[in-house]
Amino acid sequence: MLVFLRGPFCVGGNMAGITLEQAEEKLTAYLTALDRVLTNQSYSIAGRSYTRADIEAIEDGIQIWDRQVKRLSRGGLYVKRVIPE
Repeated sequence: MLVFLRGPFCVGGNMAGITLEQAEEKLTAYLTALDRVLTNQSYSIAGRSYTRADIEAIEDGIQIWDRQVKRLSRGGLYVKRVIPE
């Protein structure tokens, strides 16, 4: 049997209740952060070196929020198979 669920369903804990608008804002913030880090990842002032952020963590955030935006844009999570308990 094939079952489709529509609505703000989400697998993965704290993402429940997130709106499409909120997810898009987070994705935009992560993309902006990546642009800023790529422009100037590390720099020196008065003999001290500074590093902005962990690019891998930002890329992980982009992937998470991109999936969430796509999921919410299509109306929710699609369940292909349901196994009764």
